[in-house]
Amino acid sequence: MTDTSSTRPGEPAGGPVPPASPPPPTAAPQHAQAHAPAWPGPGGPVPPPPRSLARRLLAPVATLAGVAAAFAYVGTVDPNEPGHYPVCPLLRFTGIYCPGCGGLRSAHAFVHGDLPAALGANALAVVGYGLFAVLMAVWLIRAIRGVPMRLAASPVLWWGVGAVLALFTLVRNLPFGSALAP
Repeated sequence: MTDTSSTRPGEPAGGPVPPASPPPPTAAPQHAQAHAPAWPGPGGPVPPPPRSLARRLLAPVATLAGVAAAFAYVGTVDPNEPGHYPVCPLLRFTGIYCPGCGGLRSAHAFVHGDLPAALGANALAVVGYGLFAVLMAVWLIRAIRGVPMRLAASPVLWWGVGAVLALFTLVRNLPFGSALAP
């Protein structure tokens, strides 16, 4: 005679069955595969080989060459002579100076080494030239050292830039700010 007190209905006669082992791992979801390293190795992913100095300098030097070419063009083709560049549409239709009005004349004077004329044409543009020079120097130094350049501007910074541009535009269009007008 068998003891049926230890078994439950629907359970095999030998007692409870231990839980099954978890199913074998399946392929990772597609979103996880996109971030999977291409070089699996013992103890974790193997980083990619470092890029050569020429490869690291390609982007900053190409950017600098493009900006230098633009400044060379503006330095050669005088924006003070009519017909070489289009007129600012905001100035043409409303008579209001935008934050960029006088920027080409400022760049032309800057290329020719006339800093007072550059500041008189568009002082904010001259500040932008300085900020660009600092940014390019940092980018080149980081590229030489092999440290990636990442610019992460917060919304507060963008709102600040917008506020400075709006204030510059407002002041240069008022009578007391005529020194900022081109």
